[in-house]
Amino acid sequence: MQTLLHLLEHYGVLIVFGIVLVEQLGLPIPAFPLLIVAGALAVDGDMHFATVLAAALAACLISDFTWFRAGRYFGKRILRLLCRISLSPDYCVSQTEDKFKRWGPKALVVSKFIPGFNTIAAPMSGAMGTSPKRFFFYAGLGGLLWSSTGILVGVIFHASVQQVLDLLSTMGSTALLVLATLLGLFLLYKYLERRRFRQALQIERIGIDELLELIEQGEEPLMVDARSATAQALEPAVPGAMFFNGKEPVPAMITMDKDRHIIVYCSCPNDVTAAQVAKLLHEHGFHRARPLHGGLDAWNAAYRSDLPVSSSLLSEGLPS
Repeated sequence: MQTLLHLLEHYGVLIVFGIVLVEQLGLPIPAFPLLIVAGALAVDGDMHFATVLAAALAACLISDFTWFRAGRYFGKRILRLLCRISLSPDYCVSQTEDKFKRWGPKALVVSKFIPGFNTIAAPMSGAMGTSPKRFFFYAGLGGLLWSSTGILVGVIFHASVQQVLDLLSTMGSTALLVLATLLGLFLLYKYLERRRFRQALQIERIGIDELLELIEQGEEPLMVDARSATAQALEPAVPGAMFFNGKEPVPAMITMDKDRHIIVYCSCPNDVTAAQVAKLLHEHGFHRARPLHGGLDAWNAAYRSDLPVSSSLLSEGLPS
């Protein structure tokens, strides 16, 4: 542990830059505590405030711009990828899309303080067409606020942080084992959280082939779009689909036949939003509501492959 502290004192700027960079890119490595330590070391003159702040800010901007460009070129696909590799529950995209649309690029100023939102904000900026100039302005403010807050906390609680560092330095390799154990427990907690979330949304799904078969048999299932308003703006809906953006079925569904097939789709990982809505519809008596496996991507792939799609479904004018 003493060696680690020695490296931090002599190569602190490079270490801060590297850790902040990989954390902002999405790896579950806590960078904020490192900024606190750097702030405490700066009080003793072992590090310099300005260089630490510049290194952290540069790492934030490099990471944010990387995700911004990815969002600009790949749009919704990069957001789904982030949720697939994230240890947070899969609803991270659907919960933040409309928040970002409501706040706009200004959300970048506080996004780094909000778990999940930080991962989505930069690529969402690119996907929503934010100009690079506006992006850099708000991302820079956000990175500066986040980095300086961590350093300032270290300065304010300098004495306490120094006591912890002194204790860790006397523990030797035991301290590294303790830190590794804490990190492992954190990762295990996030994994179990995600697993519980998925288990809570277990429900029978319908595949695209079965859906098309229902359509060909003349069943005319009701298609329900469960995506956020932002996702609907990024990608067209299934023709004739009913939009579902609330916590209750829309009034037009109240008088519908509860034996009718209802197919709920979304564009989020593992169809989680569609599963949530389908379960809600079950609670209101629509026992044939099922989420579409693969969501809008599955529908678009089938439609582009010229598989038969009912003309009545495509032309049906359902309320939005």
